[in-house]
Amino acid sequence: MNFQEFRNKWFDLGCISSNQIYTWRPNFDKNNVSNWSKKGLIIKLRNGFYIFPEYKAKSGFAFYIANRIYRPSYISLHSALAFYGMIPESVVQITSVTSMKTATFSNAIGEFSYKTVRPDLMFGYDIKPITEGHSFLLAKPEKALIDLFYLYPFYNTKSEIEELRLDMDFIHNDLNISLLKEYSGQINCNALEKRLKLIFY
Repeated sequence: MNFQEFRNKWFDLGCISSNQIYTWRPNFDKNNVSNWSKKGLIIKLRNGFYIFPEYKAKSGFAFYIANRIYRPSYISLHSALAFYGMIPESVVQITSVTSMKTATFSNAIGEFSYKTVRPDLMFGYDIKPITEGHSFLLAKPEKALIDLFYLYPFYNTKSEIEELRLDMDFIHNDLNISLLKEYSGQINCNALEKRLKLIFY
């Protein structure tokens, strides 16, 4: 098989997996992927996942990759808070929540971090469209806050929370407090409730 045939088949998908390739061509020579990667024709994201280099600079595509290379997962925590402008810093590491084990992957696109929650806590996210028909799962602002305070228990004092430099205008004007309480109630964690109260008092 030549690379052009491979590219024509998979380019529009953006991020592809070995499972997809072998379903398409059961006798596919895995050395092809290794050789194409060495030549820079494709980029290895982690074992079994690849993208074409043209997608590297596309806006929002790193979030799509984060969803694809470790599933189920959705963008949350610091990355989601930065996306909404709730914290001032740009976040180098792309942070996600998953029902699988905690993991971190580094590749040419960036660093991808995944924090574990119980499967029943995988809720509170939206589908965000990006270019070429791709999309990614992103926590709602309320769930991103809850995920952060649930998974990072050291945010348990007013001074620790102040170091986040949360945009209080967003908190008071744009955050859906009823939804925040609803999500918090679903988790039913007293320590989480106490941390959330520190934002408002």
